[in-house]
Order: sequence, then C-alpha cells, then structure tokens
Amino acid sequence: MTLELFLLLAAVTALSGAARRLGVPPPFVLVLAGVALGLVPGVPRVELDPDTVLVLVLPPLLYAAALSTAFADFRANLRPIGLLSVGLVLFTTASVGLVAHLVAGLPWAAALALGAVVGPTDAVSATAVARRLALPRRILTILEGESLLNDATALVAYRIAVAAAIATGTTTAGDAAGNFLLSAAGGASIGFALGYVLAMLRRRLDDPLVENALSLLTPFAAYLPAEQLGASGVLSVVVTGLYLGRRAPSLLSSSTRLQGQALWSMVTFLLEGFVFLMIGLQLPTVLDGLGASSVVEVALAAVTVTAAVVVTRFVWVFLATYVPRWLSRSLRARDPSPPWQAPALISWAGMRGVVSLAAAFALPTQMPGRDLILFLTFCVIIVTLLMQGLTLPWMVRRLDLDDAGAAERTEKAVAVADHHVARVALTELERLTDERSVPDSVHEELQRHLEERVRRAHAVLGGCPGEDEYDDGARPTDVTALDEAVTTVQLRGQLLDTERAELLRLYEARDIDDAVLRALQQQLDVEELSLAPKTRAS
Repeated sequence: MTLELFLLLAAVTALSGAARRLGVPPPFVLVLAGVALGLVPGVPRVELDPDTVLVLVLPPLLYAAALSTAFADFRANLRPIGLLSVGLVLFTTASVGLVAHLVAGLPWAAALALGAVVGPTDAVSATAVARRLALPRRILTILEGESLLNDATALVAYRIAVAAAIATGTTTAGDAAGNFLLSAAGGASIGFALGYVLAMLRRRLDDPLVENALSLLTPFAAYLPAEQLGASGVLSVVVTGLYLGRRAPSLLSSSTRLQGQALWSMVTFLLEGFVFLMIGLQLPTVLDGLGASSVVEVALAAVTVTAAVVVTRFVWVFLATYVPRWLSRSLRARDPSPPWQAPALISWAGMRGVVSLAAAFALPTQMPGRDLILFLTFCVIIVTLLMQGLTLPWMVRRLDLDDAGAAERTEKAVAVADHHVARVALTELERLTDERSVPDSVHEELQRHLEERVRRAHAVLGGCPGEDEYDDGARPTDVTALDEAVTTVQLRGQLLDTERAELLRLYEARDIDDAVLRALQQQLDVEELSLAPKTRAS
C-alpha cells in the first residue's frame, strides 16, 4: 500500500503539472486519467477506502477551505447558503429517492440513502473549479459556502436512511428531525468551543513550526470527537475553520502566516489531486458489482437518476431565489431579486465528488441494492463533474457573468488601503522621531520606503485626490553603522505594528474586505521577515 500511495501521489503531481501547462483544469485530467488507468488490463486495483476519505481526506480539505473563506461575505450570504446546504440537500434526497424507488425499484429506505449520497455538491470539486473562474464574488461565496456545509446535512440524512434500511424497526419523521438538529447543534458547538480554545492557545505560542503542526492536527481534533459523540464532524471542522480563519489576522505572527499558507497550499494540492484520481480508478470495481444486471434497465436508471439530480437543483435554486422575495417585502427591499442568470449559473454548478462516492462505498453489505446504488452514484459524479464542470466556463461567458474586472478592482482597493496605511505609518514615524533621537539616515531610509509605497499607490490609482506625490530625488541609501541598522529595524517593527493595527481597524469597520486584508497583510508579513537577517546580524 505504501508503494501504491507513492505512485498515486507521483501521478497526481505529474498529471496536475501537465494539465496546468496545457491550460486544462487538473481535476478533469485526473478523473479521466483514473478512468483510463483503471480499464488497462493487468493494472492493480486501488479500491477506495471510505474511512480514508471521510476521516483522513475530507476534514483537512474542509478546514483549509473554511480558513480561506471570506467570513464577512459568508455571514452576509448565510440565508442563501443555508437554503442550499440544508433545504436543497433534503429536497434532493426526497426527489432522487422517489425517482430511484419508481424507476430503479429500490426499497424506500435504500432509495432515500441514494438520495442522501448524491445530495451534496462536493467541496473539493466546487472549490477546485469555481475558483479558477472569474465569477461574481457573491456567486462564488454562495457556492463555496454551500459546499462547506451541505456534507453535514447529507451525512446525517444518510445515517438515518441507512439505519432505516437495515433495521427491523422504523424511524419516524420526528426522530429523524430530532437526530438532525442534535447532530448539527452538537457539531457546531464542538467546533466553536475547539476554535475558542485553540485561539487562546495559539495566542500564547510563538513558534511557527509548532503552530502549523497544531494547525495540521486541528481538522482531525474537530472531526473525530464530534463523530464519537454522535454529532456532525463535518460541521465541527467547518465551524472551527471559520472561527480560526476570522481570528487569524490578529492571532498569528507573520512567519506563522506565511509558512501556514505554503503548507496548506501543498496539502490541498496533493489531497485534491488524490481525490480526483481515485474517483476515476473506481470504475472497474463499480462495474464488477453489477454482475449480470440488465444493461438497458441499469442505463435507464442511471440516466433518470442523474437527470433528477440536475433538474432538482434547478427547481430548488429558482424557487428559493424568487419565492421568498415574492412573499417578503422587507427581503425584497434589503436584497432585491437577482437577474435569472445568477440562479441559472448556481444551478449548473452542482458537481458531485468523492464524498458521495465514499458514502456509497461505506454502505453496509446488507443494504438492499447496494451495488446498483454504487453504480448510480458513480454515474452522477462523472456526468456532473465532467459535463457541468467542463462547460461551466462556457456557461459563465454565455450568461454574461464573467467578472473580468474583479482582479483590477481588488488591485485598486489594495492600493487605496496601502496608500492610507503607509501615510498613517509616515505620521507615526514623525511622532517617533520627535520623541527620541533618530539618526537622519535612519529616518530617511524609513521615510523613503513608505513614500515609495505611496507613489506605487498613485501609479495604480492614477493619483489620489488631495494628495501630492512625494519627491523622488536621490537620497542616501547606504546605512552601514551597526547602531543605525538596529535602530532602523526597531523603528520599522514599530511602524509595521502601527500599519497592521490600522489595517485591522479598516477591516473591522468593513472599509476593506478579506481579499484586500490578506493581500496587504501578506505584503507586511514578507517585509517583516526581510528585517530578520538584520536583526540576526546585530
């Protein structure tokens, strides 16, 4: 298994690199490569272990996605996210269950289990595909928020349906609702409590290696206890990630943040690639389970169930978008109805992925129709991932939702904030210079650096009203005296603290968004690390 894992990760790296060079989204290349590799005679089979996905792969991917989620945007769109992550999953479970019962002949409980399996969009697929597109920010936030939370709803519904299918007794609607609420409330409570404790702990740590090792363990610390207590491990991970992601700007040191960003980028890259490759490799196992089943009947069931998954999403998204606004005047005033193109795009972005496949593989062997459920799940994943995922860029352009100016707007917002923060630092520099004896060369070096940032902001913005560009004349650049170097580092450190405090004040006041905060904070983090060699030299 060790050799197989190494070969899989090597294949992920090679295929992802080739896909990026060719300009093709890596998820689709990996899925198709997995399918092709699985059909080659003599190639050893690599079967999906549900525990590997649900315990070792899903928690870190959800946690990484939650950490990078713009919390303010997530909170502002909690209503549509909730309607999709709870309402749509339950609606899909019921609708697909009805179709599977009538067309595929599955018993009711098994049919509803299938509905719960294919109910949630995949967090990995949604993030991997949507973030490569120039989507409007609200649509991207809704899709990412849905993919973060809907697994919790689906897995609770899944457990209830499986229990009903293999148990001799019956599960009432009241019991199911009670179990769902307890699981959700328990998962959210555990996640919030863990996030609070970890925030307090990390505030007292000052070792990037220890902090990021703790960060790697956090998703498992959130998932496993919640699952052991019968709560939603998925929701616990997401809440912990959202809480710590919201606190990270004021909680972590510059070196911890930069190291953590690199660490989670690598982890996400490998796990996402592993997930997509594993999906394709499962085709032989899925086909073997069908045995001598009628090809026509199985094909009809696959087409019907897949169509039900796609159509159900369209129906729910449009109803959930417009009906509440028709019924509530205050909602219409607060949040006017979007053009039809927005719900159409959200409806089309319903890719399923490895969580659905893992849930299908995890079905007990005594589940009625287990092999058929596994095949239908695989068909839904392949069709939605390839058909919808590959055509999503075309749909974005066709619906005229390509937000091509987003990068330019963010660049200008960053420049405005940087201009303001640099000028605040210049004011603080003058105050510190008045309070203590500072060599002229030190003052000029720090002033030159801050003024250069103001000039760069002018260049991006085309000039700021009411502000004059600074003179770019020649100034001394060689500060060689040891005491002056130490003073420069100390003063620059104080100015960085001032800039960070002002940046956080702007963020808390909602004058800047998460993207601007992260861009400027990374800039300040890199600058602080550049001071370290000078500090060590002293």
